[in-house]
Amino acid sequence: MSVEIKVPSVGESINEVTIATWLKNDGDYVDMDEVICELESEKASFELNAEAAGTLKIIAKEGDTIAVGDVICEIDTETKKESTPEPAHQPSKSSEKTNKSGEVVEMKVPEVGESITEVTIASWIKNDGDFVELDEIIAEIDSDKATFELPAEGNGILKIVAKEGDTLQIGDTICNIEITEGEPGLESTKSKEPETDAVTKESSSSGSYADGHPSPAAAKILEEKGIASKELKGTGIDGRITKEDALKAQKHDGKPAKEDTLVSSAPVGSFSRNQRREKLSSLRKTVARRLVAVKNETAMLTTFNEVDMKPIMDLRTKYKEQFKEKYGVGLGFMSFFTKACCMALQEWQAVNAYIDGDEIVYNDYCDISIAVSAPKGLVVPVIRNAESLDFSQIESEVVRLATKARDNKLSIDEMTGGTFTITNGGIFGSMLSTPIINSPQSAILGMHNIVQRPIAVNGEAVIRPVMYLALSYDHRVIDGRESVSFLVRVKQLLEDPSRLLLGI
Repeated sequence: MSVEIKVPSVGESINEVTIATWLKNDGDYVDMDEVICELESEKASFELNAEAAGTLKIIAKEGDTIAVGDVICEIDTETKKESTPEPAHQPSKSSEKTNKSGEVVEMKVPEVGESITEVTIASWIKNDGDFVELDEIIAEIDSDKATFELPAEGNGILKIVAKEGDTLQIGDTICNIEITEGEPGLESTKSKEPETDAVTKESSSSGSYADGHPSPAAAKILEEKGIASKELKGTGIDGRITKEDALKAQKHDGKPAKEDTLVSSAPVGSFSRNQRREKLSSLRKTVARRLVAVKNETAMLTTFNEVDMKPIMDLRTKYKEQFKEKYGVGLGFMSFFTKACCMALQEWQAVNAYIDGDEIVYNDYCDISIAVSAPKGLVVPVIRNAESLDFSQIESEVVRLATKARDNKLSIDEMTGGTFTITNGGIFGSMLSTPIINSPQSAILGMHNIVQRPIAVNGEAVIRPVMYLALSYDHRVIDGRESVSFLVRVKQLLEDPSRLLLGI
C-alpha cells in the first residue's frame, strides 16, 4: 500500500511552494513523522514530515514549484526496515548508496522560494579543505526573506567555490565535496592528510565553528571594504566577527579597498568622483515589486493629525519603574498606540476591513501588524487579537516578535493575516511621511518623531512634545469621514490615556 504525501496548506493566500531540499533519498526507508524534506514558500521555509513508515518514492524534485494539494512523494508502507545493525565505524547507508570514494559531489544553490533567483553566501562555517560529514551544516546563505543553513551532501573534503559575500544564481555551484573512505570524522581525515595541511590543522584546533567567521551583516561590510575575514579577530560569542568588528576593521595589506581605488589615485585635496555599483538584493526586488503593486492597485490617500504626547510621557515617567518591576518589560509608546488603534478600529470598522474580489470583508478582531526593521529589511509581524491584550501583554509581544525578526526566525503565521499596520518612522528621526498600505489591508498608521513645538492650550501658546500622525488608507473601502474620524479618535485617546484604561 502506498501513502501519497501532498503539499499542506502553509498560510493565508499562499497557493504554491518550492522543494528546497530533500533530506532523504529516493528509495530510503523513512520512519513515521521523520522530516523528509524542506519546503519554501514566499515568506519562510518549513519541514515536511513523513505521514507513514516505509520506502520513500520521490515525485517532485528539488527546485520544483508545486501547488498546495499536489503530490510531493509516496511512501510504500509494505516494506520493512532492515534490522541488521551497522558497525559504528561505517558510513551511513544513504551516503554509501549515493556516493563512492573518490567521487566529487557538486553542490549547487537550491531553490529557496517563489520568484527568488539569487542568494548570497553569508558565512562559511567550514573552511576550504575541512572534512565534512553528510548533512553537517557547512554554510549560511541569505535569500529573499531568511537566512538558511546549507548541509553537506556527502562525507569528504570540502572544496569551496563561492566566497563569502558572493551573489549566486539558483543552480550555480557553491562548493564541491571529494568523497573519502573511512570513518566520517575529522580525526580519521587528519590521519590521511599531510601534517603540513595548515587549513585542516587550524580547523581542528578551533574551539568553535564561529571562531573567525563573520555574521551575515559583517560579511557584507568586509566584502565592501575588500578585507578578508581571516585578517580579523572576532569579539562576538565564540570568536564570531560581529558587525561592529567589521565597521572598525582597516585594511592592512597595503591594497586599497574597492571603493577607495579611484579616490587614492586622485591628487591630494581633489574631490572624489568615484562610483560604486551593487546588485539589488532579492529582498529589495521583492519589496519594490509589492510597493509598486499597492500604489497601482489601490486608491491610496493620506490624512494627518498631531498629538500632544505630554500626558503619555508623564504617565510613563511616573510608573515605568513599577511597571517593569511588576511585569518584567518596559512601558513603551507602542502599547498606548496599539490600544488606541484597537478601540478606534472597533468604532470605525471600515478601517479594519479589506477588499476580496467583489466583497468587503469586515473583521470583528484586531490583528495589529507592527513594522520592524530587521537586518535583512523591513518585516511586519502580527500581534493577534490585540484588542483583548493589556499593556504588559502588548509590550511583551512587541519585544518577542521584534527579537525573532532581528534573528530572522519569524514563521509564516507570525507575518501573515494582520488587519491593520502601525509603523514608527520616528525612531529614525522622521518628522512626517505618507506610509504605503500593507496589502491586502486597507490602512496603515505612521508614527513620527516627538519634537517640542508651540501649540495653543486654553488660548495660550505653550511648548509641548508633539508627534505628527499619518493615516494612509484605501479610498475604495474607507471614506474621508471614516478616516478622519478614526485619526481624531486615536488622537483623543492618546491625549487622555485614562480613556484607554476606562474604555471610553
